[in-house]
Amino acid sequence: MTMMMSMTAGNAGLSQGQRSQAQLSQYTRDAVLSATPVRLLTMLYDRLLLDLRRAEAAHGAQEWPAATENLLHAQAIVAELSTSLNVDAWDGGEGLMALYNYVSTALINANIHRDIEGVRECIGLLEPLRQTWHEAASLMPAQVAPVASAGGTLGFA
Repeated sequence: MTMMMSMTAGNAGLSQGQRSQAQLSQYTRDAVLSATPVRLLTMLYDRLLLDLRRAEAAHGAQEWPAATENLLHAQAIVAELSTSLNVDAWDGGEGLMALYNYVSTALINANIHRDIEGVRECIGLLEPLRQTWHEAASLMPAQVAPVASAGGTLGFA
C-alpha cells in the first residue's frame, strides 16, 4: 500500500501513458531484483533475442535508428553475459566465452555495415542457447530469490 501511494504521489504530474510506462518500469525493476540467478539468465536471453528480432525487422524496413538502438542493447546484453561468465566453472565455459566474443563482433559489424544477415546469424547461434537455458531452468528445483545486490550494468552479476 505504501509503495502504491509513493508511486501515485511520484507520478502525479504525468499523463496516463507516462504513468503506465512508469508502473511497467517499476514492475520490471522489481521482477529483476527479485529474480533468482537462473531466472535472470533466462530473462537476459529473452531480451537479447527480442532485441535481435526487432533489429532484424528494422533492417528489413530500413529503419536504421531503430536497428541501431536494438543492436546496441543486444551488444550490452552480450557484454553483460560475457563479464558474468565464470569460464572456469565448467568445461564449456571457454567455448561459451568464444561464442559471446564472436557474437559481439558480429553485432558490431552488422550495425556498422547494416548487415541483416549478420543479425540473422546471431539469432541462429543464440536461439538454441536461449531454449537450452530455459529447459535447464525448468529442471532446477525452486529457489528463493537472492537479496538484491550491486551487479553489472544490466543487473546480472
